[in-house]
Amino acid sequence: MAAPVARPGGALAFPLSPGSLLLSRSRSAPELAAAPTGTGRRRRWLVAGVPAVAGALAASAQTPMLLRDGGATLLVTAGAYSLVRAFDALTERRLIEQNLSRKIVHVLSGVLFMSSWPLFSNSAEARFFAAVVPFLNCVRLLTYGLGFYSDEALVKSVTREGKREELLRGPLYYVIVLLIIVLVFWRDSPIGIVSLSMMSGGDGFADIIGRRFGSLKLPFNNKKSWAGSVAMFISGSLLSVLMLSYFSWLGYIHVSWDQALGKLVLVALAATVVECIPVNDVVDDNISVPLATMLVAFMLFGDAAN
Repeated sequence: MAAPVARPGGALAFPLSPGSLLLSRSRSAPELAAAPTGTGRRRRWLVAGVPAVAGALAASAQTPMLLRDGGATLLVTAGAYSLVRAFDALTERRLIEQNLSRKIVHVLSGVLFMSSWPLFSNSAEARFFAAVVPFLNCVRLLTYGLGFYSDEALVKSVTREGKREELLRGPLYYVIVLLIIVLVFWRDSPIGIVSLSMMSGGDGFADIIGRRFGSLKLPFNNKKSWAGSVAMFISGSLLSVLMLSYFSWLGYIHVSWDQALGKLVLVALAATVVECIPVNDVVDDNISVPLATMLVAFMLFGDAAN
């Protein structure tokens, strides 16, 4: 190794060699200014190249996230479409009655969509990729509901009376709420998770159980039964606990169950009361139930399940 040369001010520096480029950082500003033109150009090129390399590395790290989110969007979209088509076929072949088909789709659509959220990456854009799924369903319902195209099997599987205009009410409100929950709350908020659980599982099972065992009607609403309301409260509560446990286990939220259970009971009770009061002629329960749940959950949970 070459001997160090004394510099003014007592500093030591090593003579430049091809293997000692980094050691040249010890040179002073005046010396850098006096450096040969070729060396200066090479230094400027190296310094200017650092941001370019960093940008390239960041872009390469982002690419797998985009691929993951794009793939998850395609997979979930295909799954949602296949679910509806499967019950279309069952209804068309009269293997399942129309009202039961409609409510099973109601339950499974929300539960399976919510369960698919961990397929998406942790990027800030992931929720927008997930939102593509309910958005496409909105477009689909609008297309068939407004009569641009006809799909009798779809109409029979998701409507009460088999009329295409019904697609523009309950089913459309349902997917709009899905869209709002994804964009506003996403998977790290207990408010969105509980609201979707009550709308899909709670409201769905209330209708299924109420139609079969709901002979004893509520005194203030003869369209609702005690069996249906109890089923909504229990199924909504259980599904909320299940989904909160699911997202807590995956690390998206933290749940202190000694405090959360009591709050969940109050949220489920509020959603059940809103579902059974006679306001369906004014506000569809696919709007009133999730809105009431969001409001009460926000007051009780805030931004964290604790």
